[in-house]
Amino acid sequence: MTQNANQKPRAWQRMLSGRRLDLLAPDPADIEIEDIAHGLARVARWNGQTKGAHAFSVAQHSLMVETIVKAQNPAFGAKDLLAALLHDAPEYVIGDLISPFKAAIGLDYKAFENRLLAAIHRRYGLSFAEGPALSARVKHADRVAAYFEATVLAGFAVEEAQLFFGQPDIPGALAREFALLEPLSANHAEIAFLDRFNQLWPN
Repeated sequence: MTQNANQKPRAWQRMLSGRRLDLLAPDPADIEIEDIAHGLARVARWNGQTKGAHAFSVAQHSLMVETIVKAQNPAFGAKDLLAALLHDAPEYVIGDLISPFKAAIGLDYKAFENRLLAAIHRRYGLSFAEGPALSARVKHADRVAAYFEATVLAGFAVEEAQLFFGQPDIPGALAREFALLEPLSANHAEIAFLDRFNQLWPN
């Protein structure tokens, strides 16, 4: 179908829930956790360049980050941990661009991503999560998760991963668990993400 020259380009995406999410002005009412979980479970980290029978999904990465945040911040409550779980939630719509490509695209991409994340935060009552303190804790956990993903799944040498992501500072038991990291299937990652969300979300 040919688009009329005066017609604005379509800026919404239809979700499996039936919602239509406006990508330029996202409405929190159009955000559903089932859509987020489904999408994130099918978005590959590392552009798919990982070992295993399945892609390592953003959903599984998000579960790792929330686990690390919980281990490093034992005083955090459910909503803090929920913010950690949802830290990459915009990628259910926009995909997971690797950091070098994000840097090349510039600030417009980041502003787009942040606008969608803010709508997700409003949908689940997490506006406080946009503050610098929690954001710094989540970013630190994100780098720890990236270190283990890089060394276990993405072919990085330990020294190279330490250069890019730092030395992981987590309890030994958790480090041993992550050293055995294996990608989940999309269906299993989706279910695990939804289960954890439902444990943290009070409504």
